[in-house]
Amino acid sequence: MSEAAEVRVHPPHGTVVACESGRGTFALDVFAGRHRLTADEPVAAGGDDTGPNPYELLAAALAACTVMTLRMYARHKGLPVATIRCAVTHRKIHAEDCADCETRSGKIDRLERVIEIEGPLDATTRQRLLEIADRCPVHRTLEGEIRIETRLAGS
Repeated sequence: MSEAAEVRVHPPHGTVVACESGRGTFALDVFAGRHRLTADEPVAAGGDDTGPNPYELLAAALAACTVMTLRMYARHKGLPVATIRCAVTHRKIHAEDCADCETRSGKIDRLERVIEIEGPLDATTRQRLLEIADRCPVHRTLEGEIRIETRLAGS
């Protein structure tokens, strides 16, 4: 395998490569290091639903980072946390329906995160864990200023 092909199939840590799989209109192979995922669009959007859609992958990143951050904190503090679950739902909502949003017209993206923590924890500790969830790196990235720079390969 050439070096260029190796990077496409096994990109370096921190780089993710998505390429058409040839198994459907929108089906993709997604490579992150030595890991391979599938992405697609739902049937209603013209895909074959062979994997999560891009917004589901984005939601997965937030959910995964939230659980990992809470687990690290619980372990560091010696908290009796049995299981942590996080569900994230993405929706487009009308800006006018958002009381605390800067955007006042059109639609905005809304990520709703629901965290479930099993274990004998008091209300104060649970509230602290909710605050820690807001410190997860993906959460901070999504709420911060994001710049996306795009260029064609080879340039």
